Amino acid sequence: MRSNAMMTYDDIDFTPLNALTEGEVVTHSISRDVTLASGRKLALITLDNGRDHTRPNTLGPATLAELGERLDEMKTRAAAGEIDAVAITGKQYILAAGADLSDISRVGSKENARLVAQRGHQVLSKLSTLGVPSFVFVNGLALGGGLEIALHATYRTVDASAAAIALPEVFLGIIPGWGGAYLLPNLIGIEKALDVVVSNPLKQNRTLKPAAAYELGIVDAIFPAANYLEDSLRWADAVLTGATKVNRKNVPGKFERITKWPIAIKMARTMLESRIGTVPRSPYVALDLLDAAKSGTPDEGFAREDEALADLISGDQFAASMYAFDLVQKRAKRPVGAPDKSLAKKVSKVGIIGAGLMASQFALLFVRKLQVPVLITDLDQSRVDKGVESIHGEISKLEQKGRLDGDTANRLRDLVRGTTDKSEYADCDFVIEAVFEEVGVKQAVFGEIERIIAPDAILATNTSSLSVEEIGSKLEHPERLVGFHFFNPVAVMPLIEIVNTPLANDAALSTAFVVARGLGKNAVLTADAPGFVVNRLLAKVMGEAARAVYEGTPLLTVEKAFGPLGLPMTPFQLIDLVGWKVAAHVQDTMASAFPDRFFSSENLHELAALERVVEKDKNGKVTGWTKPAEKVLKGNVGTTPATAEEILSRVQDGLAREIKTMLDEGVVPEVEDIDLCLILGAAWPFIDGGASPYLDREGASERVFSDTFHHPPIVGFSS
Repeated sequence: MRSNAMMTYDDIDFTPLNALTEGEVVTHSISRDVTLASGRKLALITLDNGRDHTRPNTLGPATLAELGERLDEMKTRAAAGEIDAVAITGKQYILAAGADLSDISRVGSKENARLVAQRGHQVLSKLSTLGVPSFVFVNGLALGGGLEIALHATYRTVDASAAAIALPEVFLGIIPGWGGAYLLPNLIGIEKALDVVVSNPLKQNRTLKPAAAYELGIVDAIFPAANYLEDSLRWADAVLTGATKVNRKNVPGKFERITKWPIAIKMARTMLESRIGTVPRSPYVALDLLDAAKSGTPDEGFAREDEALADLISGDQFAASMYAFDLVQKRAKRPVGAPDKSLAKKVSKVGIIGAGLMASQFALLFVRKLQVPVLITDLDQSRVDKGVESIHGEISKLEQKGRLDGDTANRLRDLVRGTTDKSEYADCDFVIEAVFEEVGVKQAVFGEIERIIAPDAILATNTSSLSVEEIGSKLEHPERLVGFHFFNPVAVMPLIEIVNTPLANDAALSTAFVVARGLGKNAVLTADAPGFVVNRLLAKVMGEAARAVYEGTPLLTVEKAFGPLGLPMTPFQLIDLVGWKVAAHVQDTMASAFPDRFFSSENLHELAALERVVEKDKNGKVTGWTKPAEKVLKGNVGTTPATAEEILSRVQDGLAREIKTMLDEGVVPEVEDIDLCLILGAAWPFIDGGASPYLDREGASERVFSDTFHHPPIVGFSS
């Protein structure tokens, strides 16, 4: 029931949604009757959009309309005694990947957004009112609305090989709005629901494996892939006959609802405020919905979801999130400017110059993903041995965690070799350096290696801000050198900036892109400009933070000023993570290249020499300077502190100016590439859409260059 006690979802006019069906890849509801061993009859509905697994089933308006009609038919048949149960499953490998968000901008109004939410509830809730038990056989991928289909059913099974199960909506700036925010906590308890609905999406969109979904109580049974449908039908029959009793141990009781529920919500809110600040809306809206789910009827819970989803879909953060999602899902997979992959050299052995921490991270990634021999070298055997030992140790950890089987782990260890004999680089096809960030050092190691390797072998530098062209200026064949810039931690961050130079040839660039894809990374082509993309803009952010400190602004005021950006870390948290020496070096590089736009100070190097610069609490939040840092700063800061508002405005305008300059200089082809780099390389929030949509919305673009980056700006319906 809605707020009007006499009104139900069936009384709502959904015809405005018909305008949204144009171009929809309809997922059809194909039904057939199955006679079970007991003689009972089950109507099995298979969701299938007629495409292969690369185009998952999605739930658009036309899809929901057809599913609703099919469920109405089943209700009529159940009342007539023709069927004893209804089950839903999906095409091979996929149940459904949730709502069709391919062109959400066409929704056009908050009223239509509310209809989208209500339509989902109207159709999916039919599963609980058929008059006979309903089952959902989760035979594969089940995300968002796909999982919510299952939650509305009476019983659920899962295929042990299903790729992923999740409610990822908070990651996209919305909430589970077709029943998930109410049904899930009432099925598995508040603490587990908080993990699935809030925590997992905020951990790089973490999903559940089938075994975890079963353990949590989201599904009632799990079966191997080989006979999954047959086993599910047999299990359903046993449930219908009473031979199998379904015991849901995680369903919350009265004590949990009265005592544990509010405590869990309070703790989650405190954790969120500490980790992500208060700018992102969807996590807090999700918290409120989960909190309210402890009491009341399903209809009341669904009505709350309707309003919350309508409000979020029509807002700026969701518009920006969908822009960011499109960049990551589409643009990242088709890198602009990448030469034809047929030009790439086959890489059958990788060389890594260096054996330190970064080199070891490279080696582990290359050997795991490419599964080819990997050679590391250093100045003396003890460093080499330490590097190899570190790599072997990381492989052993993966084996202990069950992420590698014993045979694979042994094979990977055998593929890693360390030596001081540079002649072993002779048969390497791809050689990357991981040495000190100084032009002369990199020139020297490449000069030595070039004389050893094959004429068509590719050289790559991991420099974070130095000129790749200058690094290669002393090579006999600089055309085979490219920038191949990773981000820390190497195994986690999904971006590689591939740096082009005026001399780099297509074979080198193509090889770099193919290798990046083989490593499971997304690559963006950038010109050979100081700081490339990510570090150039992060240097702007960190430089403005340092400038404010040296003007005399208190540290915590500076940290607070950056809150509205919604970044995953405050400036000095970030500096502390990347290292003060690295940060000081990058600031020097940028200030040297662009002295009128970037701030640097000698005091940064004094701070970098300290063992610790800032104090942090247990959550990693900066709480103040250390005593030695205060001593360095004493007498070196000004007496004209800036306000938080002034600092934020300077950062916004500085970023807008720098991005516009980078586009004018041709650092990347389009502003979308800058946003993609920031999202993948700096964890810039989806709710900002990278940087440019945010700067447009905040007016910084207009203030700086009297225009916007996007035409029209990326904003919600309510803006």
